[in-house]
Amino acid sequence: MKEIISTNNAPAAVGTYSQGVKFNGVYYFSGQIGINPESGIMSESFNEQLSQVMKNIDGLLESQDLKREDIIKTTIFLQDLGDFGKVNETYVNYFSEPYPARSCVQAAKLPKDALVEIEVIAGK
Repeated sequence: MKEIISTNNAPAAVGTYSQGVKFNGVYYFSGQIGINPESGIMSESFNEQLSQVMKNIDGLLESQDLKREDIIKTTIFLQDLGDFGKVNETYVNYFSEPYPARSCVQAAKLPKDALVEIEVIAGK
């Protein structure tokens, strides 16, 4: 059975999609950009956006009693693949071994002109 996930701990959807879906014990969370859910404002710098993205992901996880350790896979979308090194430098502040599986791609354009977007899949 499919269960729709909605929480105020992360920004509301900016389009016609759900914040997340739980299906057969697996949580599929929509991509998060660096919008602060309280103010609706997105920071300008890459590092600030990345930090907010991770806070938003934490908000989604917490709404389902999940932790970062429950993340199975991340997919990272970058406006500029040149920021890949910044992602790696910061990633270790949020994840420890064994790391989740990960993909990282450069996108021509991200919603709201974000510099980074991350979606996660989690499970218990």
